[in-house]
Amino acid sequence: MELFRSRPELAVDFLREVFELSMPDATQTHAEPCDFTDIGPKEYRGDVAFSVTDETGTALVGIAVEVQLARDGTRKWSWPVYLVTLRARLKCPVFLLVVAPDSGVATWARQPIELGHPGLTLHPLVLGPELVPAVTDTAEAIAVPERAVLSAIAHADGPQAHEVLSALIAGLQKTDDQQTKMYYDIVLAALSESAQHHLEELMTTGYEYQSDFARMYVAEGRAEGRATEAARIVLRILDAKGISVSDEIRVRITSCDDVDQLERWVDRAALAKAADDLFN
Repeated sequence: MELFRSRPELAVDFLREVFELSMPDATQTHAEPCDFTDIGPKEYRGDVAFSVTDETGTALVGIAVEVQLARDGTRKWSWPVYLVTLRARLKCPVFLLVVAPDSGVATWARQPIELGHPGLTLHPLVLGPELVPAVTDTAEAIAVPERAVLSAIAHADGPQAHEVLSALIAGLQKTDDQQTKMYYDIVLAALSESAQHHLEELMTTGYEYQSDFARMYVAEGRAEGRATEAARIVLRILDAKGISVSDEIRVRITSCDDVDQLERWVDRAALAKAADDLFN
């Protein structure tokens, strides 16, 4: 989601290029509140929402962007709320863009959501790995590093792996330090173990990648790699068993850097009937 917060135009581009939707040729985008609260006490909070406006500040379209890393049955109830609330707030057409790096999750997210009223069916626009354009040109990666990040996540295990990872490195070396660390962490957490090794090799061999960027982040990535992989296994086991994981528990798992603790959670996940069983 940080990619879209940093560059909201990214969502507009994908809706236009991948889904062939007509998007306004506007030069301004504005972040919108992500709290979609109804009249009751329950609050619905999305990932990223923004509007595309004309020169007078009038909203032309609204876009809610959701990053979906695993199946979550609650989304079929919350996603329609996001769109309806954003539409009422902006008084313009709105779109739901779901970014799903995993192909299985992307297939699940594309399922139509029947609202009950005749003719009202929400078809989420899902950007799965097969729809993310491969960025292999270093000039494009430098110009829009966020596209290079998504490209690397989607194609690092494919036939263009070398080209997309090389472009990624070129793009990241041109961002500021804070963005570099954030984008590198996003990529590292999403890549398979073999793709992580490929990225490390590119960053530590060859004159063009011998930089402070490479030395700093490769060393840090190796230290964090085992914990990241263990956390991913815990979540995949729970997902495979159809166990719903709350945002609070997901954050607790993914933010843990104690490998021994994570491995204990892997063992418990195999026997768990609910996510809370990990901690009991």
